[in-house]
Amino acid sequence: MYELTTTLLVTLKVATSAVALAAAPALSLGFLLARRQFFGKSLVEALTTLPLVLPPTAVGYLLLELLSFDGPFGAGRLGFDLGLLLTWKGATLASSVMASPLIVRTARVAFETVDPRYEQLARTLGLGAIDTLVRVTLPLASRGLLAALVLGFARALGEFGATVIVAGNLDQTRTLALAIFSAEQAGRTSEARVLMWIAMLVGFAAVVATEALSRRHAGSR
Repeated sequence: MYELTTTLLVTLKVATSAVALAAAPALSLGFLLARRQFFGKSLVEALTTLPLVLPPTAVGYLLLELLSFDGPFGAGRLGFDLGLLLTWKGATLASSVMASPLIVRTARVAFETVDPRYEQLARTLGLGAIDTLVRVTLPLASRGLLAALVLGFARALGEFGATVIVAGNLDQTRTLALAIFSAEQAGRTSEARVLMWIAMLVGFAAVVATEALSRRHAGSR
């Protein structure tokens, strides 16, 4: 029971931190892709989607290369250690990278469903760009944006490939996905089955919540 509780707490900490880390840049990028045309937009879209189509282990290896001692963000280049490898913070970074594409894509759809005429009307009434975003666009897109964060949270909960390479499979980094793998490898079938059902229930709840928010968002337009 203690190990299960610890695993669930680590999983929730990593998934919550991953969404918090990804939220601002991912939502901002979703808005940019929905509302702006700019040179290189297709390239940005492709790079944003890349973690969805690459093997998670490839993403993890890339992060490992970036954070290694001689990497661009390693202690050898920066002069100090970021302290991410083999820690829950590293698991958070890996999960954040893997969850970001889903947040961006869902947020983009949410912003695209907001009728630009409302924003134009707000501008004609004297609101600036920031005020229009805060007082008009974000409230109208709020349910879709919340759905984006819930979907990102669900993706972070289930992340395995990138996490195991960056953070390892240690007590302090063992999320639900890693615990299922460890239990199965050790022949603890019953434990693996219980963990699997917990993961399925949490994932199912997140998907149902996302669908409900998306339907309500579409219906409020």
